Amino acid sequence: MSQLQDLAERVERLLLRHQELQRTNALLEQQLASVTQERDSLRSRLNAARSRIDALLERLPAEADNGNGSAP
Repeated sequence: MSQLQDLAERVERLLLRHQELQRTNALLEQQLASVTQERDSLRSRLNAARSRIDALLERLPAEADNGNGSAP
């Protein structure tokens, strides 16, 4: 009878550990989703900033492009 009780206790501990791991996994999945969303948002902002910088660079006068630095 003692072996059966020991086995039941071990199974109970395993079930509790399994539940803890499931909760931890769910929290990690939520964090991953949040970080992934933040990364995607930052990438989008970076691409928008690059586009604005490219547009500004295109508007610079041609003299700035040749790099001679001489005044007209």
